[in-house]
This record gives sequence, C-alpha cells and structure tokens, in this order.
Amino acid sequence: MHAVTFYFLGFGWEVAFIDAIVTNVLLFLASMVVSNTLRFYQPGKGRYINVVAWCFLLSAMWVFLSRYVLLYIFNGNPVYIGLLDKSLIIRGCVGFLLISGTGLISMLWYTLHDQKENERRKADAEKLAREAELFNLRQQLQPHFLFNSLNSISALVGRRPEEARTMIHQLSDFLRGTLRKSENEFVSFDDELQHLQLYLDIEKVRFGHRLNTEVKKDDGCGDMVLPAMILQPLVENAIKFGLYDTTGQVTISISANCIPNYLVLRIKNPYDVNTVRPKSGTGFGLTGIKRRLYLLFARTDLLETSGENDIFTTTVKIPQYDKGNIN
Repeated sequence: MHAVTFYFLGFGWEVAFIDAIVTNVLLFLASMVVSNTLRFYQPGKGRYINVVAWCFLLSAMWVFLSRYVLLYIFNGNPVYIGLLDKSLIIRGCVGFLLISGTGLISMLWYTLHDQKENERRKADAEKLAREAELFNLRQQLQPHFLFNSLNSISALVGRRPEEARTMIHQLSDFLRGTLRKSENEFVSFDDELQHLQLYLDIEKVRFGHRLNTEVKKDDGCGDMVLPAMILQPLVENAIKFGLYDTTGQVTISISANCIPNYLVLRIKNPYDVNTVRPKSGTGFGLTGIKRRLYLLFARTDLLETSGENDIFTTTVKIPQYDKGNIN
C-alpha cells in the first residue's frame, strides 16, 4: 500500500518500493524494540505515561533515521525530497500510532502470559500443599497400626514364636506394599482388597478366632477405582470399635456396590452401645479419611456413619472418573 500510494503520486515503481522498504523495515525494528522492552518491563499502575513517552521517542527516532537514509539514497531527486519533508508530520503520526499499537498489543499479550504463569505456579503450589497434607494424614495413620502390630509380635515371641514369625513376614509385606503406593494414587477395588487382606491376616493373628471378616461385592466392582490405602483405616476403625470392648467373636462386613458414577463401600461392625458412641466419637481414622476424600474430590458428602441395632456402619462413595484424569 505504501508503494502503491507513492506510485499514484507520480513517482516510479523503483522510488516507491525503495521508500516503502526503508520506511517499513525501520518501523518494524522500532516496533520490535517496544515489544521486547515490554517483555522484560511491565509498567505498574499509573506509569503508562512512560510507555507513551517511549513510543513517542521511538517514533521521532524512526522519522529522523528514515529521512536520513532516504535523503542519502535520493539526494539527486529534489521533487521526492520536497514531498518527503512535507510528509514528515504525517509519517510521524502514523509511525506513533503503529508503534503505540504494537506496544499495547505487547502489554496485553505479556500480561495474559504472566497471569497464566502465575495461575500455573499457584496450581502447582496448591498441588504440593495438598500432597503434603495427604502425606501427613498417612503418617498419622500408620504408626497406630504399626505400634499395635509390634506389641502383638512382642507378646507372641515367647509363647507362640511361629505365629510371631508369620506375623513379622505379613507386616513386612504390608508395609512394603504401602510404601509403593502414593497418597493420591488410584487403584482397582480388587487390588485394594488384595492389599487389605495382608492387614487382615495380621489382625487375625492378634485376635485369633475372635475376628471374622466377610466381603461382598457386585459384579464389575472389582475394576472400579478408589484411592489407594483407603480401606485399611476404615476396617481398622471397625475393628477398634467392634473388638476392643468385647470378648466374643466379631464379624466385620465389607460390601461394595456399583451404582452409576460411584463405587459405594460399606463397612459394618457390631458395637456396645454402653461403651461406644458411634455417632459422635468416630476417632481420627474416619476424620482423616474424610479429609483425604475432600482433598482428592473437593466434596464433604462422600463419607457417612450411622449406628442402628448395635451395628455401626461406615459408608463411603467413591466418584468414578476417567482413569487418565482422575488425579
């Protein structure tokens, strides 16, 4: 357009193209100076006048430099030189608008880029904080079970050394499996049951014939996913309220039902209404699980407890999402 304008003003194509190339190349370089400056310097609130002044200065420098180069090239063309001098104000205004426009676009672009980068850093920080809290919850749950197991092994060493040796191997397998799982890892229900069985084998050594367990699951529930290591503290809580205050046999019931978009787990245990208050005293185990579910799913309605007819029931609903995006 620049070259065509000069051509229709009566100049040849050679003059028109040279003027257009020199003018626009220098204008492009001035615009790049503004853009790169704003890449590393973002004016604060109330300092936009500095950007305007910088664009004005670059426009003046562009007009001066382009005039100097064109005068050097067309020194023997007085008609062109006369038109060039008369068009300096118009050139300066157009150059200022284009350079300022480049500056405005650059400011918007880099501001949006910085906002996205800040949001990404904030999301990463929140993720690290969430993972740290999940790890802290895990660390608070494990010592309780570990101390009980070690006390039981100590009691068995003298009287029943073979059972103590078996319990040590079971505890080793359980802890090894626990260390391999991360706090926000999701596993299939079948894998979780397999790991839970290691825990139950240890507890059955502790309590002997007093502890019975039964597991029921709907067809298809085995492939549904849930947070790793979420069943063990639930069952541990059931054993705590079901066996600690009784001397007879106790059956802990674990059931899994598949409903649209949810895996529903129910853990039931008997309790003594005279010594336990299931509705108000659920202990740290359930509190920690509820907090963990909130950190993973941002919901507070996924864990419920109830006590009826001397049976304490813990119900957990695990939302089912795409396995690739569940974390």
